[in-house]
Amino acid sequence: MALKISDECINCDVCEPECPNTAISQGEEIYEISPDKCTECIGHYDEPQCQQVCPVDCIQLDPAIVESPDQLMQKFIRLMKV
Repeated sequence: MALKISDECINCDVCEPECPNTAISQGEEIYEISPDKCTECIGHYDEPQCQQVCPVDCIQLDPAIVESPDQLMQKFIRLMKV
């Protein structure tokens, strides 16, 4: 699954620089995660770095975008070729 930032986000700016895929950006009101770029840090780290640094625990799995670890690894490989 891709990750999603909930409306509990306080715009603290700590998650954006931690994303190795540059999947996090400032939205109209809160930060947003691009599901096309989010690999849950597979290929880079053992755990999603944005979740590790979020002080309000507002970054969760997006149930609308279900992806297996293999699919996330394929996305990582595709992103690294760009």
